Amino acid sequence: MRQDGYSALPTSDIARYFSSASLPSQQETLGRIVVELLQAGKTLNRKAICTMLLLRLEQSDSADAKEHYQELIRLLFARDA
Repeated sequence: MRQDGYSALPTSDIARYFSSASLPSQQETLGRIVVELLQAGKTLNRKAICTMLLLRLEQSDSADAKEHYQELIRLLFARDA
């Protein structure tokens, strides 16, 4: 019996949580793009990353995925104050 004040989630709740998190994190997405570029022997730069993000944005069907890629593109061109 747990006595730390937290109750364990039933297996169905855990499965529902993970199935709802279908989009990868920003770091995971950028990491995959970097790996793809390097494996293809391409130069790793902002333009190449942006091109890959734009291709994925065009190919995505869901609004969530489109927003995910748009946010990453915004991050690429954001300027620190």
